[in-house]
Amino acid sequence: MGKGFFQVPTAFNETVKSYAPGSPERESVLKQYREYLNGNVEVPLYVGSYEIKTENKASMSPPHDHKRVVGHYHLAEKSHVETAIQAALEAREKWANLAWEQRASIFLKAAELIAGPYRDKINAATMIAQSKTIHQAEIDSACELIDFLRFNVEYMAQIYAEQPDSSEAIWNRVEYRPLEGFVYAITPFNFTAISGNLPASAAMMGNVVVWKPSDSQVFSAKVIIDVFKEAGVPDGVINVVFGDPVMITNTVLDSPDFSGIHFTGSTEVFKSLWKQIGNNIDKYKTYPRIVGETGGKDFIIAHPTANPQQVATAITRGAFEFQGQKCSAASRVYLPKSTAGDILDRVKADIASFNPPGSPEDMSNFITAVIHEGAFDKLAGYIDQAKKDKDAEIIAGGGYDKSKGYFIEPTVILTTDPQYVTMETELFGPVVTVYVYEDKDWSETLKLVDNTSIYALTGAVISGDRYAIDEATQVLQNCAGNFYINDKPTGAVVGQQPFGGARASGTNDKAGSAQNLMRWVSPRLIKETFVSPENYRYPFLG
Repeated sequence: MGKGFFQVPTAFNETVKSYAPGSPERESVLKQYREYLNGNVEVPLYVGSYEIKTENKASMSPPHDHKRVVGHYHLAEKSHVETAIQAALEAREKWANLAWEQRASIFLKAAELIAGPYRDKINAATMIAQSKTIHQAEIDSACELIDFLRFNVEYMAQIYAEQPDSSEAIWNRVEYRPLEGFVYAITPFNFTAISGNLPASAAMMGNVVVWKPSDSQVFSAKVIIDVFKEAGVPDGVINVVFGDPVMITNTVLDSPDFSGIHFTGSTEVFKSLWKQIGNNIDKYKTYPRIVGETGGKDFIIAHPTANPQQVATAITRGAFEFQGQKCSAASRVYLPKSTAGDILDRVKADIASFNPPGSPEDMSNFITAVIHEGAFDKLAGYIDQAKKDKDAEIIAGGGYDKSKGYFIEPTVILTTDPQYVTMETELFGPVVTVYVYEDKDWSETLKLVDNTSIYALTGAVISGDRYAIDEATQVLQNCAGNFYINDKPTGAVVGQQPFGGARASGTNDKAGSAQNLMRWVSPRLIKETFVSPENYRYPFLG
């Protein structure tokens, strides 16, 4: 059987389709959307070679039409989670020993399936499950997931090729082994691409996985599962369970074979998981890898030299795309007094041009629904409080209605207090808070930006002054893992802007880079000596 040092296909970013009126992709995805909307999908547990249906089910409904049921998913009991762990461990040896290029082929095929026959399915499912516009669905569920799969294969090949030097009569080599045990993937509702990447990136490196998607994303997670199955991911490599997150997590973290967690979600949950893993540390066969991307309170700061229209567009897109339900969304803005009025007038004009929040099926809508009633109620509460507070004023939006869908109007709060609650608290919705500073206080305001938030995920400076940009880049170096100059603080592209932050925003292991994949291997150095010594005496002994 022939062997070789294989060169994987060069990774490239998937082209984002326009879905412009009259385009074939627009009509095609709408047809799939309506098929899903009028269907009734049943999603079982995926454990080893079994698709398990339980006596306990939960319904799935679009956030923009929450009284309509589009399917059901089955909820796991503790025994199912234990079986999933066992199935993963049973699959581990064969999967870990499979030649890396065979694993690569599976995930490259998955990328091409999403680019082709599954594109409408994964986009339409994301529009329904997460109420994303077609533009947001396309760049997330199709293009970004395709990019993760393609680039991670390329990074995997680069990692395996990285080898130590050898000396005379000695050969040093490194094996990049998968972790000993299984990986637990917990994925969020807001990005279908993240939901696919977290289990896939660990599996690609030879690991086996127990995956728990968000309850609010099961509908589109089903498409990812279908893609992985068709691509040839073997039974037991990625096991999928739904249900009570506390029960599932307790069961997983109680296993001595737990070897790592790949997490995206809230800061509070991640901290509790870290603490729980620490308390269980004596149970485990190895120190678990803990990788997490969590919250953000992401900023835009504009210099007096910034172009007002560019600042306004950065705010409108950065704060309101996907209803602000991005950990990178712009949610606190610092504007200079000299141009603040002009900038805010332009933002208000943008908001006035939006249709009222509605369904993503209507592709003239820029704003749709927030994910569920809990998110709606939380956001409505902050909006109501801002209406009462003397140091805050709602200058745009402020309305909400959940009678049909969980609709929150894009809202701009203007505050005189840079420490106002919505300047510091992650809201995860279409609400942005603005503080106006005196132009002469630019340098002091940079320090304010740095010290205001516990998070350090994304941030942006907009300026026409290169000295100001340089100053901001230096002062704000620790408060944004992804820092943007003259752009909005969202929209990282795999292979171009590896994504992640520090402080309370996570472990900064940079999804979309080789740095993340390195967390899912345990290197073994092998030193082989060709002619072994036969006398213990060194020359210094005489």
